[in-house]
Amino acid sequence: MEQMKSEVRDGMQIEWDMPITMSDGTVLRADVFRPLGQEKYPVIITYGPYAKGLDFREGYKSQWTRVVKAVPEILETSSNKYQNWELVDPEVWVPDGYICLRVDSRGAGRSPGVIDCWSVQETQDFHECIEWAGTQAWSNGKVGVNGISYYAMNQWTVAATQPKHLAALCIWEGSSDYYRELCRHGGILCDFLGDWYRRQVVSVQNGVGDRGAKNNITGETVAGPLTLSDEQLEKNRANIDGEALERELLDDYYRARTADFSKVKVPLLSSANWGGQGLHTRGNFEGYLKAASDQKWLEVHGDTHFTHFYSRYGSTLQKKFFDHFLKGEKSGWENQPKVSLNIRRPGEQFELRAENEWPLARTSWTPYYLDPLHLNLSEAGAVSETTMSYETQSDGLTFLTPVRDQDVEITGPVAAKLWVSSDTNDADLFLALRLYDPQNKEIAFIGSNDPRTPIALGWLRASHRKLDLAQTKPYRPWHTHDEKMPLIPGQPVELDIEIWPTSIVIPKGYRLGLNIRGKDYEYDGTDAGVAHAPYQMKGVGPFWHRATKDRSMEVFGGKNTLHFSKEMRPYLLLPVIPN
Repeated sequence: MEQMKSEVRDGMQIEWDMPITMSDGTVLRADVFRPLGQEKYPVIITYGPYAKGLDFREGYKSQWTRVVKAVPEILETSSNKYQNWELVDPEVWVPDGYICLRVDSRGAGRSPGVIDCWSVQETQDFHECIEWAGTQAWSNGKVGVNGISYYAMNQWTVAATQPKHLAALCIWEGSSDYYRELCRHGGILCDFLGDWYRRQVVSVQNGVGDRGAKNNITGETVAGPLTLSDEQLEKNRANIDGEALERELLDDYYRARTADFSKVKVPLLSSANWGGQGLHTRGNFEGYLKAASDQKWLEVHGDTHFTHFYSRYGSTLQKKFFDHFLKGEKSGWENQPKVSLNIRRPGEQFELRAENEWPLARTSWTPYYLDPLHLNLSEAGAVSETTMSYETQSDGLTFLTPVRDQDVEITGPVAAKLWVSSDTNDADLFLALRLYDPQNKEIAFIGSNDPRTPIALGWLRASHRKLDLAQTKPYRPWHTHDEKMPLIPGQPVELDIEIWPTSIVIPKGYRLGLNIRGKDYEYDGTDAGVAHAPYQMKGVGPFWHRATKDRSMEVFGGKNTLHFSKEMRPYLLLPVIPN
């Protein structure tokens, strides 16, 4: 059994492997970084499975290379030897009067037990860790949570349990709906869960021991002192990707891993990424809108998944927020607009703009009708009695807006209404909003997990077309995913397809394209060639939908047909923002 070690290093009091005993007797392990002396300070806590002792620079070489290039100032403000993937840097936060507490989740890193990601047990553990942190001698009783992705996603669920010491949440590029945003996009299984689980979680499972990485500072193995057999390791982890494969419909398994937002009442800052298609966009908007907190803010930015979490822009925003709620200081947060949007233009140009609400109240919701004769998108929408077919394994069909003589801003949720038939009893629809310059060359954008993403993406399995009318809005359809409604081959059905929120100023002379296809978007078919990349980057990062057990070619590999008539007038609903 590992022992806690305490030392003073780099101007910080550090406890390595601090034990935190759960109500069932399991002892989780945490690293604590705090200012010297006997004063009490607020705590920034994180709980997750990525191994608290794994050096960011070693464990995530590709991401580290990219973040240093994007945010070179992090080399000036820190030695970076305490940097851990998707967490705040103690060398940056402790000098400003914060305690950084990193907990290895049950079964991961230095904490024993069975890994069951986003489970009720994990949420309970996190709740108990927050309450523990709020009662320590060095704590001022106020605990905040701040982190990216996993360390953002579990903030929603733990907040719903209402720990009394939880004072604020900074939810940076997470997700909030386990079914719709992580496991199954529009009902279609996403490959990400299984690939991610093996690459980032199983590799640092407690018991990997000597076969895994070591903490560059302590010299200890990051995945615990014991080295267990493969058989024992397998017994000690849930089969979460297998569960997602077997559970096509939304059931109690998924509901247990999604927060009850009516119970999320703590102050929160929800930060989304326009380029987070596949995981890190929709949830920050939906969580922000649904949370019951009367003190909540939304911020949206671009660039990579990690750039602005570490940039001066991002860290300044985070500290202003926590200074206000954890320290009670007049940090300027009292003047923070409820919604802050970095409005996106081609070439990774952004303009920060204050707003009052989401979606924007002044939005002109404009339907652009699909014109099958000219492959255009037009506001007039001429009626045509025809059909258009495409092979599902092709690049599909693309409809373009007219060339404008002035800039047009699109900012908000997007939706499409289509009438579609298949030559089988089902169809998977993949929609991509794409931007084309005057030479008809596609303009891509730096996404959170891929350097060449489209403007936005949407998905729907046709047999999952049933809507929850109480939650559906014209600009954001809400599918129940609680029953399958098979197609009759050749017979069209009406589909309302959600396209995740986005922002783009379309320059004059450029055109917006709606691409309808039967497989994942790819920019040009090539890999972006990012150094040390853990997966191919062809336009959707790791968020592919290629599992043959979920998408057999017998059902989804044929031909889909779009239908047009007086009664069937397909359109794209765009959130146009007036000048």
